[in-house]
Amino acid sequence: MLYIGVDLGGTGIKAGVVSEQGHILSKGSTPTMIERPYQDIIADIAELCKKVTADAGAQMEDIACIGVGVPGICDPKTGVIPFCTNLGWHEVPFVLEMQKHINLPVYVDNDATVAGYAESIAGVSAGTSSSVFITLGTGVGGGIIINGKPFSGAHGCGSEIGHMILKMDGEMCSCGNEGCFERYASATAIIREARRAAQDIPTCAIMTACGGDLDKINAKIVIHCAKAGDRTAQAVFSDYVKGLAHGIVSIINCLDPEVIVLGGGVSMAGEFLLDAVREAVEPLIFYKTMPHARIELARLGADAGIIGAALLGK
Repeated sequence: MLYIGVDLGGTGIKAGVVSEQGHILSKGSTPTMIERPYQDIIADIAELCKKVTADAGAQMEDIACIGVGVPGICDPKTGVIPFCTNLGWHEVPFVLEMQKHINLPVYVDNDATVAGYAESIAGVSAGTSSSVFITLGTGVGGGIIINGKPFSGAHGCGSEIGHMILKMDGEMCSCGNEGCFERYASATAIIREARRAAQDIPTCAIMTACGGDLDKINAKIVIHCAKAGDRTAQAVFSDYVKGLAHGIVSIINCLDPEVIVLGGGVSMAGEFLLDAVREAVEPLIFYKTMPHARIELARLGADAGIIGAALLGK
């Protein structure tokens, strides 16, 4: 059988037809245009599903089910999306609405969760039964896989590892709490600390790279300057890695997964990031004589959302 996976984002919608082995046979995209009612957006998702099916040379009868990754909280049991900030959605009956257009089983889950699921099937954590996927982007998302299946908790709110509280009375988070993991392990965290550092040391390479405009600082600039040996950038990067390592160790202590997978924009730093994180994690491990989760970089990139969503029903 074939499966359709949909990666629903605030800017665009991507969809593809996926084999049981996690191979994409066709894919396409369309703008989300979030100012519209959810009914119109879901109608566009359905049309895109039909298009990618035709592009794969298949019929809808060949499709076992449709899976959708959503940047928000989902209730996999009811198919309702209680909360999705990026789209401005509240209590959207997603599955019910989708099935008005296509008479197939439809499954929904958080976008980071489905990306982690994809890596566990066709990516770096394939062949394992337990893994945790961490997306290092504007925020920090998570995908927890237990016994080969995505874990979203009793109420669909699980895997929100970005909102583990890492530091009491720490940096204010957009969620309203203070000291959340994502305030120390996201690209936003690197940018915030780099701006502070560049203001204190205006002769640093970060300030030169951004042309003196602090608003132009991004994580890529900071990491590039750190690689080049700038001490200010290296200090910012080191603090970032320390925050990321503490969060990873907390996950290892709670879940003891086989693999921790790092994805998202910051993971594009590659081995430079991976080596630093592995080194920072090692001395923090609780059971010194026991094996612990290996830490790896995600492999599937932008296709992970489509692949993981597609195979939710499998």
